[in-house]
Amino acid sequence: MKLKKSESKSLFVVLIVVCIVLFLVVLVFVGILLFRKGKDETDISDMQQNLSVDVNESDSPAVKAGKKFSAGDCEGEGPVVLGTSPMKETDFSTLIPYGLMVGAHVTPIDHQYFDPMDRSLGRDSYEVYAMADGKIIDISWRESNDEYRLVFMHTCTFFTYFDLVTSLTPEIKAEFENQENNGYARVDIPVKEGQLIGFIGGQTLDFAVWDMTVNLDGFIVPEHYETEPWKIHTANPYDYYSPELKTLLIEKNIRTAAPIQGKIDYDIDGRLVGTWFEEGTNGYAGTQPKYYSTHLSVVYEHIDPTAIIVSLGDFEGEAEQFAVKGNKPDPSEVSVASGLTKYDLMDYEYATTDGSPWDRMSLVKDLRVVEAQGDHGCVLFQLIEERKLKVEIFPGDECGQIFGFSQNVKIYER
Repeated sequence: MKLKKSESKSLFVVLIVVCIVLFLVVLVFVGILLFRKGKDETDISDMQQNLSVDVNESDSPAVKAGKKFSAGDCEGEGPVVLGTSPMKETDFSTLIPYGLMVGAHVTPIDHQYFDPMDRSLGRDSYEVYAMADGKIIDISWRESNDEYRLVFMHTCTFFTYFDLVTSLTPEIKAEFENQENNGYARVDIPVKEGQLIGFIGGQTLDFAVWDMTVNLDGFIVPEHYETEPWKIHTANPYDYYSPELKTLLIEKNIRTAAPIQGKIDYDIDGRLVGTWFEEGTNGYAGTQPKYYSTHLSVVYEHIDPTAIIVSLGDFEGEAEQFAVKGNKPDPSEVSVASGLTKYDLMDYEYATTDGSPWDRMSLVKDLRVVEAQGDHGCVLFQLIEERKLKVEIFPGDECGQIFGFSQNVKIYER
């Protein structure tokens, strides 16, 4: 059917009006998105600005560090007594000390682990409690695993933290959601010792004490750890427990050697022992996406400190940990004068005092590391300066077949 001229003109006008309306709708929608984007950026900027805290020149270095760490949300000085276990005695089987190295944890881990009695029970199976009076000041949430990390401020120089909490109590979760931005919330939630905080299940509960008056001297270059500023202040928790809690947690601890809490800082200037970072990779911050791939540790095992462990951030593309065949030479004795040092890399396992294998779950004392079947290769080390190290890995080769570095050698520093 053929339209009249007047009808065609009217249809054209209608089409023009529709196009204008659609353009305005799109414009408004884009404007809303830009406003929301700008709002999110402003919120993040505000949060970052709040983290830049003015400190008094009269404050001690420890108080200054604590104020920066807590965005000024702190008061008082000195430690407090930690009187309540974060998990009931019947709810956890063992306490794993500082210093474990496993997978992407290439450097000694700066927290302990409360291991639930039965991991097969799944999420939210066990209660988690505040260890002392204080305030929750930070809550982070990992969407990938639906887990929470909480930082507790007790004074300007004393903090504790939990991680891998699978759920929060309703009132704490509500406060978090009220302040949350991109999985993070700066909060101000007072808590009392023994107060229920949340729940854990299916995996361990992370825990550590940070005392700003403590500066670990086994990190030769503290600036390497600026991305995790608490690390150099990681303190011995047994110094702060009540007598009753100290007795319980020593009994649950699978480590018997001193220091009972474990150790994370092994650096000795001019010696191989300790943690190293590939040259030019910004220390602990590393390179993305696998920041740990540029890390290297040659230290002692966290349960049996007589055993030497080589922890590599990049062993054929993966982070791996190995025992040293023959368990020598001692890295604390390897210096520039030692020249080329070779370690054959072995699998390892734990044995009890009667020689039987440990199931890695039950509470057993006096465990020792033993070599297991599995030769994985050779690693060459040579200190060329007190804080510079040549490193090359030869997967699948025995050290007896290797006589020097190739063009694939890398330089590590600290």
